[in-house]
Amino acid sequence: MPGGSAQTLRPFLWRADQLYPDTEIVSRTHEGIVRYDYDEFADRAAQLANALDAAGYGDGERIGTFCWNHHRHFETYFGIPGMGAQLHTINPLLPDKHIQYIVENAQDRTIFVDQSLLPKLEGAVADDAEPFESVERFVVMGESVPDTELDAVAYESFVGDQPTTYDWPDLEEDRPAGLCYTSGTTGRPKGVEYTQQMLWSHTMAIQSPQGIPLSDDDVMMPVVPMFHVNAWGLPFSATAGGAKHVYPGPQPEPADLAHLIEEEGVTVTAGVPTVWLGLMEYVKENDVDLSSLERLVVGGSAAPEAMIRFFDDHDVELVHAWGMTETAPVGAVAHLKSDLEDADYETQLQKRSKQGLIAPGLEYRVIDDDGDEVPHDGEAFGELQIRGPWVTTEYFKRPEANESEFEDGFLKTGDVVSVDEDGYIKIVDRAKDVIKSGGEWISSQELENALMAHDHVSEAAVIGVPHERWQERPLALVVPTEDADADSLADELREHILEEYPKWWVPDNVVIIDEVPKTATGKFNKQALREEYADESLVEGRVPEDASPE
Repeated sequence: MPGGSAQTLRPFLWRADQLYPDTEIVSRTHEGIVRYDYDEFADRAAQLANALDAAGYGDGERIGTFCWNHHRHFETYFGIPGMGAQLHTINPLLPDKHIQYIVENAQDRTIFVDQSLLPKLEGAVADDAEPFESVERFVVMGESVPDTELDAVAYESFVGDQPTTYDWPDLEEDRPAGLCYTSGTTGRPKGVEYTQQMLWSHTMAIQSPQGIPLSDDDVMMPVVPMFHVNAWGLPFSATAGGAKHVYPGPQPEPADLAHLIEEEGVTVTAGVPTVWLGLMEYVKENDVDLSSLERLVVGGSAAPEAMIRFFDDHDVELVHAWGMTETAPVGAVAHLKSDLEDADYETQLQKRSKQGLIAPGLEYRVIDDDGDEVPHDGEAFGELQIRGPWVTTEYFKRPEANESEFEDGFLKTGDVVSVDEDGYIKIVDRAKDVIKSGGEWISSQELENALMAHDHVSEAAVIGVPHERWQERPLALVVPTEDADADSLADELREHILEEYPKWWVPDNVVIIDEVPKTATGKFNKQALREEYADESLVEGRVPEDASPE
Protein backbone atom coordinates (compact mmCIF):
# COMPACT_ATOMS: atom_id res chain seq x y z
CA MET A 1 0.00 0.00 0.00
CA PRO A 2 1.40 3.43 -0.93
CA GLY A 3 2.72 5.34 2.05
CA GLY A 4 3.17 2.22 4.21
CA SER A 5 1.41 1.81 7.52
CA ALA A 6 2.82 4.93 9.20
CA GLN A 7 0.55 7.40 10.93
CA THR A 8 0.38 9.88 8.05
CA LEU A 9 -2.36 11.53 6.01
CA ARG A 10 -1.81 9.44 2.88
CA PRO A 11 -3.87 6.36 3.94
CA PHE A 12 -7.00 8.50 4.35
CA LEU A 13 -6.94 9.50 0.68
CA TRP A 14 -5.96 5.99 -0.43
CA ARG A 15 -8.96 4.50 1.38
CA ALA A 16 -11.45 7.05 0.05
CA ASP A 17 -10.19 6.50 -3.51
CA GLN A 18 -10.33 2.71 -3.16
CA LEU A 19 -13.71 2.37 -1.43
CA TYR A 20 -15.66 5.48 -2.49
CA PRO A 21 -14.38 6.56 -5.92
CA ASP A 22 -17.81 7.83 -6.99
CA THR A 23 -18.60 9.87 -3.85
CA GLU A 24 -18.98 13.54 -4.70
CA ILE A 25 -16.96 16.61 -3.84
CA VAL A 26 -19.07 19.72 -4.46
CA SER A 27 -17.66 23.23 -4.52
CA ARG A 28 -19.20 26.69 -4.83
CA THR A 29 -16.71 28.88 -6.69
CA HIS A 30 -16.61 32.15 -8.61
CA GLU A 31 -17.01 29.93 -11.69
CA GLY A 32 -20.20 28.33 -10.36
CA ILE A 33 -20.85 24.92 -8.78
CA VAL A 34 -18.11 22.39 -9.50
CA ARG A 35 -18.63 18.63 -9.00
CA TYR A 36 -16.29 15.71 -9.17
CA ASP A 37 -15.57 12.58 -7.13
CA TYR A 38 -12.85 10.99 -4.99
CA ASP A 39 -11.42 9.21 -8.03
CA GLU A 40 -10.90 12.50 -9.88
CA PHE A 41 -9.80 14.22 -6.68
CA ALA A 42 -7.04 11.65 -6.15
CA ASP A 43 -5.88 12.23 -9.72
CA ARG A 44 -5.74 15.98 -9.19
CA ALA A 45 -3.94 15.70 -5.85
CA ALA A 46 -1.36 13.59 -7.70
CA GLN A 47 -1.09 16.23 -10.43
CA LEU A 48 -0.48 18.91 -7.82
CA ALA A 49 2.22 16.79 -6.15
CA ASN A 50 3.90 16.22 -9.53
CA ALA A 51 3.75 19.97 -10.28
CA LEU A 52 5.40 20.80 -6.95
CA ASP A 53 8.04 18.14 -7.59
CA ALA A 54 8.73 19.60 -11.03
CA ALA A 55 9.08 23.05 -9.48
CA GLY A 56 11.68 21.72 -7.09
CA TYR A 57 9.67 21.82 -3.87
CA GLY A 58 9.45 19.29 -1.08
CA ASP A 59 11.39 18.11 1.97
CA GLY A 60 9.39 20.11 4.51
CA GLU A 61 9.34 23.37 2.56
CA ARG A 62 6.34 25.54 3.30
CA ILE A 63 3.72 26.23 0.65
CA GLY A 64 1.16 28.92 1.51
CA THR A 65 -2.52 29.08 0.65
CA PHE A 66 -4.55 32.31 0.67
CA CYS A 67 -7.94 30.86 -0.16
CA TRP A 68 -11.59 30.32 0.74
CA ASN A 69 -13.31 26.92 1.07
CA HIS A 70 -13.38 25.16 -2.30
CA HIS A 71 -12.21 22.03 -4.11
CA ARG A 72 -8.85 23.39 -5.28
CA HIS A 73 -7.97 24.40 -1.74
CA PHE A 74 -8.98 20.89 -0.65
CA GLU A 75 -6.56 19.44 -3.21
CA THR A 76 -3.69 21.22 -1.45
CA TYR A 77 -4.67 19.48 1.82
CA PHE A 78 -3.40 16.16 0.46
CA GLY A 79 -1.22 17.16 -2.50
CA ILE A 80 1.17 19.35 -0.49
CA PRO A 81 1.77 17.32 2.71
CA GLY A 82 1.50 14.04 0.80
CA MET A 83 4.59 14.80 -1.29
CA GLY A 84 6.62 15.91 1.73
CA ALA A 85 6.10 19.68 1.80
CA GLN A 86 4.24 21.62 4.49
CA LEU A 87 0.77 23.12 3.98
CA HIS A 88 0.67 26.65 5.43
CA THR A 89 -2.87 28.07 5.45
CA ILE A 90 -2.82 31.88 5.69
CA ASN A 91 -5.78 33.82 7.05
CA PRO A 92 -6.60 36.50 4.44
CA LEU A 93 -8.70 38.46 6.93
CA LEU A 94 -5.69 39.43 9.02
CA PRO A 95 -4.15 42.92 8.81
CA ASP A 96 -1.48 43.38 6.14
CA LYS A 97 1.31 43.68 8.73
CA HIS A 98 0.33 40.29 10.21
CA ILE A 99 0.24 38.66 6.78
CA GLN A 100 3.66 40.09 6.03
CA TYR A 101 5.05 38.78 9.31
CA ILE A 102 3.51 35.33 8.80
CA VAL A 103 4.90 34.88 5.28
CA GLU A 104 8.33 36.13 6.36
CA ASN A 105 8.33 33.94 9.47
CA ALA A 106 7.23 30.84 7.54
CA GLN A 107 9.48 31.53 4.54
CA ASP A 108 6.80 30.34 2.10
CA ARG A 109 8.18 29.56 -1.36
CA THR A 110 4.84 29.54 -3.20
CA ILE A 111 1.46 31.03 -2.36
CA PHE A 112 -1.79 29.72 -3.84
CA VAL A 113 -4.31 32.57 -3.92
CA ASP A 114 -7.98 32.98 -4.88
CA GLN A 115 -8.89 35.48 -7.58
CA SER A 116 -11.17 37.38 -5.21
CA LEU A 117 -8.32 37.68 -2.68
CA LEU A 118 -5.73 38.95 -5.14
CA PRO A 119 -6.30 42.63 -4.24
CA LYS A 120 -5.80 41.85 -0.54
CA LEU A 121 -2.57 39.95 -1.21
CA GLU A 122 -1.35 42.60 -3.64
CA GLY A 123 -1.92 45.21 -0.95
CA ALA A 124 0.10 43.23 1.58
CA VAL A 125 2.94 42.76 -0.90
CA ALA A 126 2.94 46.41 -1.99
CA ASP A 127 2.91 47.61 1.62
CA ASP A 128 6.00 45.56 2.53
CA ALA A 129 9.44 47.18 2.28
CA GLU A 130 10.89 43.80 1.30
CA PRO A 131 7.88 42.19 -0.37
CA PHE A 132 7.72 38.47 0.35
CA GLU A 133 11.37 37.75 -0.45
CA SER A 134 11.03 33.99 0.00
CA VAL A 135 8.07 33.68 -2.39
CA GLU A 136 9.09 32.51 -5.85
CA ARG A 137 5.66 31.93 -7.36
CA PHE A 138 2.01 32.94 -6.94
CA VAL A 139 -0.56 30.46 -8.22
CA VAL A 140 -4.06 31.86 -8.86
CA MET A 141 -6.82 29.36 -8.10
CA GLY A 142 -8.61 29.15 -11.43
CA GLU A 143 -8.23 28.68 -15.14
CA SER A 144 -6.78 32.10 -15.86
CA VAL A 145 -4.94 34.98 -14.20
CA PRO A 146 -6.69 38.35 -14.02
CA ASP A 147 -4.76 41.62 -14.22
CA THR A 148 -2.36 41.65 -11.31
CA GLU A 149 0.94 43.15 -10.24
CA LEU A 150 2.06 39.74 -9.01
CA ASP A 151 4.12 37.30 -11.08
CA ALA A 152 1.42 34.65 -11.19
CA VAL A 153 0.37 31.50 -13.02
CA ALA A 154 -3.10 29.93 -13.18
CA TYR A 155 -3.65 26.82 -11.05
CA GLU A 156 -5.03 24.80 -13.95
CA SER A 157 -1.95 25.61 -16.02
CA PHE A 158 0.30 24.75 -13.10
CA VAL A 159 -1.17 21.28 -12.59
CA GLY A 160 -2.98 20.52 -15.84
CA ASP A 161 -0.23 18.80 -17.86
CA GLN A 162 1.06 16.69 -14.98
CA PRO A 163 0.54 12.90 -14.68
CA THR A 164 -2.47 11.70 -12.69
CA THR A 165 -0.38 9.12 -10.83
CA TYR A 166 2.29 9.88 -8.27
CA ASP A 167 4.79 7.78 -6.38
CA TRP A 168 3.81 8.99 -2.91
CA PRO A 169 6.87 8.82 -0.64
CA ASP A 170 7.08 6.95 2.64
CA LEU A 171 7.10 9.87 5.08
CA GLU A 172 8.26 9.90 8.66
CA GLU A 173 5.49 10.48 11.18
CA ASP A 174 7.33 13.47 12.65
CA ARG A 175 7.58 15.19 9.25
CA PRO A 176 5.95 18.65 9.45
CA ALA A 177 2.73 18.53 7.43
CA GLY A 178 0.88 21.70 8.37
CA LEU A 179 1.39 25.20 9.76
CA CYS A 180 -1.22 27.60 11.14
CA TYR A 181 -0.83 30.90 12.96
CA THR A 182 -2.92 32.27 15.79
CA SER A 183 -4.91 35.40 14.98
CA GLY A 184 -2.49 37.61 16.91
CA THR A 185 -5.08 39.85 18.61
CA THR A 186 -2.75 40.34 21.59
CA GLY A 187 0.55 40.57 19.74
CA ARG A 188 2.36 38.97 16.83
CA PRO A 189 0.71 35.79 15.52
CA LYS A 190 2.29 32.59 16.81
CA GLY A 191 2.96 29.69 14.45
CA VAL A 192 1.87 26.15 15.31
CA GLU A 193 3.33 23.24 13.34
CA TYR A 194 1.46 19.96 12.87
CA THR A 195 3.33 16.80 12.04
CA GLN A 196 1.89 13.98 9.95
CA GLN A 197 1.30 12.01 13.14
CA MET A 198 -0.44 14.93 14.89
CA LEU A 199 -2.92 15.34 12.04
CA TRP A 200 -3.42 11.56 11.82
CA SER A 201 -4.11 11.16 15.55
CA HIS A 202 -6.38 14.23 15.60
CA THR A 203 -8.36 12.77 12.71
CA MET A 204 -8.72 9.40 14.40
CA ALA A 205 -9.85 11.03 17.65
CA ILE A 206 -12.58 13.12 16.06
CA GLN A 207 -13.67 10.07 14.07
CA SER A 208 -14.38 8.32 17.37
CA PRO A 209 -17.97 8.30 18.70
CA GLN A 210 -16.98 10.89 21.31
CA GLY A 211 -15.56 13.21 18.66
CA ILE A 212 -17.28 14.46 15.49
CA PRO A 213 -17.46 11.22 13.49
CA LEU A 214 -18.16 11.31 9.75
CA SER A 215 -19.12 8.23 7.77
CA ASP A 216 -19.86 7.31 4.16
CA ASP A 217 -23.53 8.32 4.49
CA ASP A 218 -22.65 11.84 5.70
CA VAL A 219 -22.53 15.04 3.69
CA MET A 220 -20.06 17.42 5.36
CA MET A 221 -20.02 21.19 4.79
CA PRO A 222 -17.33 23.12 6.70
CA VAL A 223 -18.32 26.76 6.99
CA VAL A 224 -15.40 27.36 9.33
CA PRO A 225 -12.70 28.61 6.94
CA MET A 226 -10.12 26.16 5.67
CA PHE A 227 -7.48 28.73 6.67
CA HIS A 228 -8.66 28.46 10.29
CA VAL A 229 -6.93 25.40 11.83
CA ASN A 230 -7.57 23.23 8.75
CA ALA A 231 -11.34 23.82 8.93
CA TRP A 232 -11.18 22.11 12.34
CA GLY A 233 -9.77 19.01 10.66
CA LEU A 234 -13.07 18.17 8.96
CA PRO A 235 -11.68 17.81 5.41
CA PHE A 236 -9.30 15.12 6.72
CA SER A 237 -11.92 13.31 8.79
CA ALA A 238 -14.54 13.44 6.01
CA THR A 239 -12.03 11.86 3.65
CA ALA A 240 -11.10 9.23 6.25
CA GLY A 241 -14.78 8.32 6.59
CA GLY A 242 -15.61 8.44 2.88
CA ALA A 243 -18.16 11.25 3.32
CA LYS A 244 -19.37 13.61 0.61
CA HIS A 245 -17.76 17.07 0.79
CA VAL A 246 -19.57 20.36 0.17
CA TYR A 247 -17.46 23.53 0.15
CA PRO A 248 -19.39 26.82 0.39
CA GLY A 249 -16.81 28.98 -1.38
CA PRO A 250 -16.03 32.67 -0.96
CA GLN A 251 -17.86 34.56 1.82
CA PRO A 252 -21.12 32.59 1.78
CA GLU A 253 -24.26 34.43 2.88
CA PRO A 254 -26.99 32.71 4.92
CA ALA A 255 -28.98 32.22 1.70
CA ASP A 256 -26.00 30.40 0.12
CA LEU A 257 -25.68 28.09 3.13
CA ALA A 258 -29.41 27.35 3.20
CA HIS A 259 -29.38 26.58 -0.53
CA LEU A 260 -26.42 24.20 -0.22
CA ILE A 261 -28.00 22.41 2.75
CA GLU A 262 -31.20 21.88 0.78
CA GLU A 263 -29.70 21.02 -2.60
CA GLU A 264 -26.80 18.84 -1.46
CA GLY A 265 -28.45 17.13 1.51
CA VAL A 266 -25.88 18.37 4.04
CA THR A 267 -25.96 16.27 7.24
CA VAL A 268 -23.08 17.87 9.21
CA THR A 269 -21.82 21.44 9.15
CA ALA A 270 -19.56 23.50 11.38
CA GLY A 271 -18.75 27.12 12.11
CA VAL A 272 -18.57 29.88 14.71
CA PRO A 273 -21.78 31.16 16.39
CA THR A 274 -21.99 34.35 14.32
CA VAL A 275 -22.48 32.21 11.19
CA TRP A 276 -25.41 30.37 12.74
CA LEU A 277 -26.98 33.55 14.10
CA GLY A 278 -27.21 34.69 10.48
CA LEU A 279 -28.69 31.37 9.36
CA MET A 280 -31.21 31.51 12.22
CA GLU A 281 -32.46 34.89 11.09
CA TYR A 282 -32.68 33.69 7.49
CA VAL A 283 -34.63 30.56 8.47
CA LYS A 284 -37.06 32.67 10.51
CA GLU A 285 -37.84 34.85 7.49
CA ASN A 286 -37.74 32.26 4.69
CA ASP A 287 -39.04 28.81 3.89
CA VAL A 288 -35.92 26.69 4.41
CA ASP A 289 -35.82 22.88 4.41
CA LEU A 290 -33.33 21.73 7.08
CA SER A 291 -34.60 18.16 7.13
CA SER A 292 -31.28 16.63 5.96
CA LEU A 293 -29.23 18.45 8.59
CA GLU A 294 -28.47 16.27 11.61
CA ARG A 295 -25.60 17.99 13.41
CA LEU A 296 -24.38 21.55 13.57
CA VAL A 297 -20.98 21.90 15.24
CA VAL A 298 -20.21 25.18 17.00
CA GLY A 299 -16.78 26.30 18.18
CA GLY A 300 -14.67 29.42 18.53
CA SER A 301 -16.97 30.80 21.23
CA ALA A 302 -20.00 29.59 23.14
CA ALA A 303 -23.37 29.25 21.43
CA PRO A 304 -26.18 31.07 23.23
CA GLU A 305 -28.72 28.77 24.83
CA ALA A 306 -31.40 30.29 22.62
CA MET A 307 -29.49 29.06 19.56
CA ILE A 308 -29.41 25.49 20.87
CA ARG A 309 -33.16 25.61 21.52
CA PHE A 310 -33.83 27.06 18.06
CA PHE A 311 -32.04 24.27 16.23
CA ASP A 312 -33.52 21.65 18.57
CA ASP A 313 -36.93 22.91 17.44
CA HIS A 314 -35.81 22.18 13.87
CA ASP A 315 -34.56 18.67 14.80
CA VAL A 316 -30.92 19.69 14.36
CA GLU A 317 -28.50 18.76 17.14
CA LEU A 318 -26.18 21.63 17.96
CA VAL A 319 -22.89 20.17 19.24
CA HIS A 320 -20.46 22.33 21.18
CA ALA A 321 -16.78 21.70 20.53
CA TRP A 322 -13.81 23.41 22.12
CA GLY A 323 -10.29 23.79 20.84
CA MET A 324 -7.66 26.21 19.64
CA THR A 325 -4.93 26.48 17.03
CA GLU A 326 -2.55 24.82 19.46
CA THR A 327 -4.79 21.73 19.79
CA ALA A 328 -5.19 21.14 16.03
CA PRO A 329 -7.99 22.16 17.13
CA VAL A 330 -10.50 19.78 18.78
CA GLY A 331 -9.96 19.30 22.51
CA ALA A 332 -13.44 18.68 23.90
CA VAL A 333 -16.91 17.86 22.52
CA ALA A 334 -20.22 18.25 24.36
CA HIS A 335 -21.86 14.87 23.79
CA LEU A 336 -24.24 13.56 26.42
CA LYS A 337 -22.98 10.72 28.55
CA SER A 338 -25.12 7.60 28.32
CA ASP A 339 -26.49 8.07 31.86
CA LEU A 340 -27.80 11.50 30.85
CA GLU A 341 -29.77 10.33 27.82
CA ASP A 342 -32.92 9.84 29.92
CA ALA A 343 -32.49 13.10 31.84
CA ASP A 344 -35.02 15.90 31.40
CA TYR A 345 -34.48 18.39 28.59
CA GLU A 346 -33.32 21.24 30.82
CA THR A 347 -30.66 19.05 32.45
CA GLN A 348 -29.44 17.91 29.06
CA LEU A 349 -29.43 21.48 27.79
CA GLN A 350 -27.29 22.56 30.72
CA LYS A 351 -24.67 19.94 29.80
CA ARG A 352 -24.83 20.64 26.07
CA SER A 353 -24.33 24.36 26.70
CA LYS A 354 -20.89 23.62 28.10
CA GLN A 355 -17.79 23.03 26.02
CA GLY A 356 -17.92 19.31 26.69
CA LEU A 357 -15.93 16.24 27.64
CA ILE A 358 -12.22 15.97 26.96
CA ALA A 359 -11.51 14.20 23.66
CA PRO A 360 -10.15 10.63 23.84
CA GLY A 361 -6.35 10.72 23.94
CA LEU A 362 -5.94 14.02 25.81
CA GLU A 363 -5.23 14.91 29.43
CA TYR A 364 -6.00 18.16 31.21
CA ARG A 365 -5.84 19.93 34.53
CA VAL A 366 -7.36 23.15 35.90
CA ILE A 367 -4.99 25.33 37.92
CA ASP A 368 -5.94 28.22 40.20
CA ASP A 369 -3.92 31.37 40.93
CA ASP A 370 -2.00 29.55 43.66
CA GLY A 371 -0.88 26.80 41.28
CA ASP A 372 -3.22 24.19 42.74
CA GLU A 373 -5.65 21.94 40.87
CA VAL A 374 -9.28 22.89 41.50
CA PRO A 375 -12.03 20.39 42.41
CA HIS A 376 -14.48 19.23 39.75
CA ASP A 377 -17.57 20.63 41.43
CA GLY A 378 -18.85 22.99 38.73
CA GLU A 379 -18.04 25.99 40.93
CA ALA A 380 -14.27 26.29 41.36
CA PHE A 381 -12.42 27.62 38.34
CA GLY A 382 -8.92 28.16 37.05
CA GLU A 383 -6.84 28.04 33.88
CA LEU A 384 -7.29 25.01 31.63
CA GLN A 385 -4.02 23.27 30.80
CA ILE A 386 -3.92 20.42 28.30
CA ARG A 387 -1.56 17.92 26.66
CA GLY A 388 -1.78 15.06 24.20
CA PRO A 389 -0.52 13.63 20.89
CA TRP A 390 -1.95 16.42 18.73
CA VAL A 391 -1.37 19.33 21.16
CA THR A 392 1.67 21.43 20.29
CA THR A 393 4.58 21.50 22.69
CA GLU A 394 6.26 24.58 21.25
CA TYR A 395 5.68 27.57 18.98
CA PHE A 396 7.32 27.91 15.58
CA LYS A 397 10.49 30.04 15.91
CA ARG A 398 9.20 31.59 19.16
CA PRO A 399 11.38 30.32 22.05
CA GLU A 400 10.34 33.22 24.28
CA ALA A 401 6.70 32.09 24.05
CA ASN A 402 7.67 28.49 24.80
CA GLU A 403 9.07 29.49 28.19
CA SER A 404 5.90 31.23 29.36
CA GLU A 405 3.08 29.20 27.80
CA PHE A 406 4.00 25.60 28.65
CA GLU A 407 4.49 23.90 32.00
CA ASP A 408 5.27 20.25 32.77
CA GLY A 409 4.37 19.32 29.20
CA PHE A 410 0.98 21.04 29.48
CA LEU A 411 -0.13 23.90 27.22
CA LYS A 412 -1.48 26.85 29.18
CA THR A 413 -4.61 27.60 27.18
CA GLY A 414 -5.50 30.96 28.73
CA ASP A 415 -9.09 29.75 29.12
CA VAL A 416 -10.65 30.09 32.57
CA VAL A 417 -12.88 27.05 33.15
CA SER A 418 -14.85 25.08 35.67
CA VAL A 419 -15.45 21.33 35.50
CA ASP A 420 -18.61 19.75 36.90
CA GLU A 421 -18.97 16.42 38.67
CA ASP A 422 -19.68 14.67 35.33
CA GLY A 423 -16.48 16.00 33.77
CA TYR A 424 -18.08 18.65 31.53
CA ILE A 425 -15.75 21.58 30.93
CA LYS A 426 -17.30 25.04 30.94
CA ILE A 427 -15.39 28.04 29.66
CA VAL A 428 -15.96 30.79 32.19
CA ASP A 429 -13.98 33.25 30.09
CA ARG A 430 -10.74 33.91 28.39
CA ALA A 431 -8.23 35.00 31.00
CA LYS A 432 -7.98 38.36 29.28
CA ASP A 433 -11.77 38.79 29.01
CA VAL A 434 -12.91 37.91 32.52
CA ILE A 435 -14.06 41.04 34.41
CA LYS A 436 -12.50 41.53 37.85
CA SER A 437 -14.94 43.57 39.93
CA GLY A 438 -14.38 44.22 43.62
CA GLY A 439 -12.10 41.23 44.00
CA GLU A 440 -14.58 38.86 42.33
CA TRP A 441 -14.83 37.62 38.75
CA ILE A 442 -17.68 38.22 36.31
CA SER A 443 -17.89 36.05 33.21
CA SER A 444 -18.32 38.23 30.14
CA GLN A 445 -19.28 35.11 28.19
CA GLU A 446 -22.16 34.23 30.50
CA LEU A 447 -23.50 37.78 30.32
CA GLU A 448 -23.26 37.73 26.52
CA ASN A 449 -25.20 34.47 26.35
CA ALA A 450 -27.84 35.86 28.68
CA LEU A 451 -28.18 39.04 26.65
CA MET A 452 -28.44 37.16 23.35
CA ALA A 453 -31.18 35.00 24.83
CA HIS A 454 -33.38 38.13 24.88
CA ASP A 455 -35.83 38.29 21.99
CA HIS A 456 -34.80 41.81 21.01
CA VAL A 457 -31.03 41.24 20.89
CA SER A 458 -29.25 40.14 17.73
CA GLU A 459 -25.65 40.32 18.99
CA ALA A 460 -24.06 41.31 22.29
CA ALA A 461 -20.54 41.68 23.63
CA VAL A 462 -19.53 42.49 27.19
CA ILE A 463 -16.19 44.00 28.20
CA GLY A 464 -14.69 45.24 31.42
CA VAL A 465 -13.98 48.97 31.68
CA PRO A 466 -12.03 50.73 34.45
CA HIS A 467 -13.89 51.78 37.58
CA GLU A 468 -12.47 53.92 40.37
CA ARG A 469 -13.93 51.86 43.19
CA TRP A 470 -14.51 48.36 41.81
CA GLN A 471 -11.45 48.07 39.52
CA GLU A 472 -13.60 46.99 36.57
CA ARG A 473 -17.27 46.95 35.74
CA PRO A 474 -19.12 45.26 32.85
CA LEU A 475 -20.15 47.32 29.84
CA ALA A 476 -22.61 45.75 27.39
CA LEU A 477 -22.50 46.52 23.66
CA VAL A 478 -25.75 45.38 22.07
CA VAL A 479 -27.05 45.10 18.50
CA PRO A 480 -30.88 45.19 18.69
CA THR A 481 -33.25 43.34 16.38
CA GLU A 482 -35.24 45.37 13.87
CA ASP A 483 -38.41 45.28 15.98
CA ALA A 484 -36.69 46.33 19.23
CA ASP A 485 -37.53 49.56 21.05
CA ALA A 486 -34.05 51.01 21.44
CA ASP A 487 -35.21 53.57 24.00
CA SER A 488 -36.38 50.99 26.52
CA LEU A 489 -34.06 48.11 25.60
CA ALA A 490 -31.32 48.95 28.11
CA ASP A 491 -33.71 48.80 31.08
CA GLU A 492 -35.30 45.62 29.71
CA LEU A 493 -31.91 43.96 29.49
CA ARG A 494 -30.90 44.90 33.02
CA GLU A 495 -34.11 43.35 34.35
CA HIS A 496 -33.48 40.33 32.14
CA ILE A 497 -29.98 39.83 33.62
CA LEU A 498 -31.36 40.17 37.16
CA GLU A 499 -33.59 37.15 36.60
CA GLU A 500 -30.52 34.87 36.72
CA TYR A 501 -27.60 36.83 38.13
CA PRO A 502 -26.82 38.98 41.18
CA LYS A 503 -27.12 42.75 40.94
CA TRP A 504 -23.38 43.28 40.90
CA TRP A 505 -23.20 41.28 37.63
CA VAL A 506 -25.61 43.65 35.87
CA PRO A 507 -23.79 45.82 33.28
CA ASP A 508 -23.55 49.43 34.42
CA ASN A 509 -24.12 50.73 30.90
CA VAL A 510 -25.81 49.22 27.87
CA VAL A 511 -24.65 50.83 24.63
CA ILE A 512 -26.63 50.27 21.44
CA ILE A 513 -24.35 49.69 18.41
CA ASP A 514 -24.88 48.75 14.77
CA GLU A 515 -22.55 45.77 14.71
CA VAL A 516 -20.15 43.94 17.00
CA PRO A 517 -16.70 44.01 15.35
CA LYS A 518 -15.34 40.58 14.43
CA THR A 519 -11.85 39.13 14.44
CA ALA A 520 -10.30 37.52 11.39
CA THR A 521 -11.76 34.19 12.53
CA GLY A 522 -15.31 35.48 13.02
CA LYS A 523 -15.21 35.85 16.81
CA PHE A 524 -16.29 38.98 18.64
CA ASN A 525 -13.29 41.34 18.65
CA LYS A 526 -13.21 42.39 22.27
CA GLN A 527 -9.75 43.89 21.91
CA ALA A 528 -11.16 46.41 19.42
CA LEU A 529 -14.07 47.15 21.75
CA ARG A 530 -11.75 47.62 24.73
CA GLU A 531 -9.70 50.10 22.72
CA GLU A 532 -12.76 51.98 21.48
CA TYR A 533 -14.41 52.18 24.90
CA ALA A 534 -11.27 52.52 27.02
CA ASP A 535 -12.35 55.98 28.20
CA GLU A 536 -15.94 54.99 28.96
CA SER A 537 -16.80 56.84 32.17
CA LEU A 538 -18.65 54.80 34.74
CA VAL A 539 -19.85 57.20 37.38
CA GLU A 540 -19.00 56.40 41.01
CA GLY A 541 -22.13 55.18 42.74
CA ARG A 542 -23.78 53.86 39.58
CA VAL A 543 -23.57 50.39 41.12
CA PRO A 544 -25.90 50.25 44.14
CA GLU A 545 -24.32 49.31 47.47
CA ASP A 546 -26.41 46.14 47.67
CA ALA A 547 -25.23 45.17 44.21
CA SER A 548 -21.55 45.16 45.12
CA PRO A 549 -19.60 41.91 45.41
CA GLU A 550 -18.49 42.79 48.95
